[in-house]
Amino acid sequence: MEQPPTTTYEVDGAEIRTRRKELGLSQAECAAIARIARPYLSQIENGTRRHLRPPTYKALRTTLQIAPDSCRLLA
Repeated sequence: MEQPPTTTYEVDGAEIRTRRKELGLSQAECAAIARIARPYLSQIENGTRRHLRPPTYKALRTTLQIAPDSCRLLA
C-alpha cells in the first residue's frame, strides 16, 4: 500500500543559527527546549538536513520565537 506524501518544510539552516544566536541560546539549550537532539539541530544549521516535519518545524519556530505566519526560517 502506498503511503501518502508527508508534508515537510524546507528550512534555511543559517537563518536558524542566526536566530538562535540572537536569542543567546547554545545549540544544546535550543535543542533541549525544542525537544530535539543537539546533533540533529547541528545538521539542520549546517544544511545537512533541510526538510523538517511539521512537529519539528513548529517546535523550532516556537523555541526561536518566530510567529506562526512568518516565513523567516524557510528556505
